[in-house]
Amino acid sequence: MALVFGTDGVRGHFGSEIDEEKIISLGIAASKHLNAKRVYLGRDTRESSFVLASALKQGLNHGGVEVISLGVAPTPEVAHVAKLENAGGAVISASHNSWSDNGVKLFGPGGLKISDSVQDLIQTDWDNEQRERQVVETPELQDVNDYRWIKSVISSAKQGCFSGLKIVVDCANGATINKAATIFKELGATVLEISSNPDGRNINDGCGSNNPQNLIKEVLSSGSDIGFAFDGDGDRVVAVTSDGYLLDGDHLLAICAIDRFKRGLLKGSSVVVTPMANLGMRNTLSGIGISLHEVPVGDRNILEALEKNDWLLGGEQSGHIIFRDLSTTGDGVLTGVQTLLALNRKSKILTDPKTIFSKVPQVLINVPVESNAEQIIKDIKDEINVASMELGDGGRILVRPSGTEPLVRVMVETLDPALANSIAEHLANLVTRKDQRFL
Repeated sequence: MALVFGTDGVRGHFGSEIDEEKIISLGIAASKHLNAKRVYLGRDTRESSFVLASALKQGLNHGGVEVISLGVAPTPEVAHVAKLENAGGAVISASHNSWSDNGVKLFGPGGLKISDSVQDLIQTDWDNEQRERQVVETPELQDVNDYRWIKSVISSAKQGCFSGLKIVVDCANGATINKAATIFKELGATVLEISSNPDGRNINDGCGSNNPQNLIKEVLSSGSDIGFAFDGDGDRVVAVTSDGYLLDGDHLLAICAIDRFKRGLLKGSSVVVTPMANLGMRNTLSGIGISLHEVPVGDRNILEALEKNDWLLGGEQSGHIIFRDLSTTGDGVLTGVQTLLALNRKSKILTDPKTIFSKVPQVLINVPVESNAEQIIKDIKDEINVASMELGDGGRILVRPSGTEPLVRVMVETLDPALANSIAEHLANLVTRKDQRFL
């Protein structure tokens, strides 16, 4: 079965859905449409990432594209270097997925995620290439050290601005190891780094932005002021306050949006969000005069809206936050720095961020599916509408296919947690039953 692009590049189970041959084919196809003579290549710490990076290099080289490997590097680092060099970029990673998955993210010249039209062109040629058996070689993959992204994130703040603060960073045993800690240390903080010993299989395993429990424990036990947890490729982040309160992407976006708005630095008084954005955040930002503009899930869609309208800030509940004046993609470490700067300007919020907004209770159920997710959702549309009527104006329902995993995501928000649970479970069961009928 041919691989296809999803919300953020292509992903699949290594060995069955994604392998060296397919990635060589992708490299050949991408070389025709990236419009770049040079590509900067980064990878995460999965045991399959080195071989897939070598495979992608082989394919790109075959198409006449020079490849420079940055080694283990967060996605925003690759995007940053590509921007500086007006080159293309590629990252071998499956982001927050388990170690057994892997994937590829592509950037066009200037470090921008490729457009739908370019993606479609690559997909068409890739489908053809995947029908051909590729000869797997082992091209030499020599990593270079590049510190420009680290310096850029540091330069977004002031030297010593975090002096006296104690910070925990959870690197998810992924691409931010050493680098995130270095940045916060350079800004004056005392840093405790956890989940920073990758073995190829422990990336995102009980750690990182999707699993912040260890971070909460470490922040509380160490008496730290705040903690940040990144995902495997470092483009998303969540935070934990000194009293163990979890701040997701909605909280971080709200903190930074309010801070910029009050300082007159929020261009157009506008923020870009996705359908997952919590009602509590929406109401709070709208209430103080900030306009929210909704786009489909994916930081690629957020950046497109920011670029089109010359706005500066947008993000997702998952922790993808884009500061367009500072980066071309979601950047977990940069977001951590900017959030902490905003919190430091309001010491009360640093100790009690729950004052930012009251989160409307949200239930999210990820339902594994083996058949066509979009068709399943169409088939239960009537039931979704009935449930929406039951919630009324005080809540909302979102049922959508995941763009990165074989899942249907069922999200329900309402002030009544019991009702939210009941409706979410009902719709999730409908998805499961419909999926079984299609098999």
